[in-house]
Amino acid sequence: MNDTISTPPAVRTEDLWKVYPQEPEPVEAVKSLDLIVEPGDFVAMAGPSGSGKTTVLNLLGGLTRPTRGRIWIDGEEVSDMRDRDLARLRLERIGFVFQAYNLLPVLTALENAEFTLLLRGTPAEERHRRVMDLFREMGLDGLEDRRPGRLSGGQQQRVAVARAVAGDPALVLADEPTANLDTATSAALLDVMERLNRERGTTFVFSTHDPRVMERARRLIHLVDGEIESDVRRDAGAVAP
Repeated sequence: MNDTISTPPAVRTEDLWKVYPQEPEPVEAVKSLDLIVEPGDFVAMAGPSGSGKTTVLNLLGGLTRPTRGRIWIDGEEVSDMRDRDLARLRLERIGFVFQAYNLLPVLTALENAEFTLLLRGTPAEERHRRVMDLFREMGLDGLEDRRPGRLSGGQQQRVAVARAVAGDPALVLADEPTANLDTATSAALLDVMERLNRERGTTFVFSTHDPRVMERARRLIHLVDGEIESDVRRDAGAVAP
C-alpha cells in the first residue's frame, strides 16, 4: 500500500473563461484555460496588451470571478467561494506584488511589510522578526523607518515583495512588477525574487511584457487573445505538459 501524500499544485485551472459583456460583441479575455503551476515554480505569463495575462492573475488571486470554469489554489477549489472565504484565502495563502507598489503612504517601510501579518493577528515580536530577516536578506535594513515617499521606486517594490512573502504564502502573483523600474533596479529586484524562490521555495507567477523577466523565468507561457499559444520550461528545455 502506498501511503505517500502528494503535494497539490500551487495553481490548477480547468476550462477557465472570463467574458466581459460589451457592445457590439462580448470580449473573451480568457478562453478555456487549463493550467497547472507546481509548488516552487517561477513562471512568467507574457503576451501583447490585451492578451489576457493580467486577467489570468486577477482570476487566480480571486480579484475577479470567472465566467465559467474552475480554479484550485494550493489544492482548495476557489471558483465559487463566498467573498468572505476568498478574502481569507487571499490573506492567508496568496501574496500580491503590483506594478504601482500599493504601499500605504502613512506607514513606514517596516509597517507596510508587516501589514499582512498584522491582519492575520501575528504577534508584534514575530512580525518584526520575520520582516527584519527579509529586510536584511533584501538589502532594506536601515530603511525600515522610512515612509514610501522617502524610498526609491526599487526600494518601494522590494518592500512590496517583502509584504507579499512575509507570511510564506502558497503563491505570489506579480503583475508587471518591473514596469516602472530601470534596468539595474529591475535586475536587482529579480535577483531578490529568484533567491526567495530558490531558498524559500516561494512560487511566483508573473504577468509581464518585460524581456528581462521573461529571460529569468524558468517557465514561459505566451498568451494570445486569452489562450495559451506556447508553454515552455526553460529548466527542462521542453514544452510543459
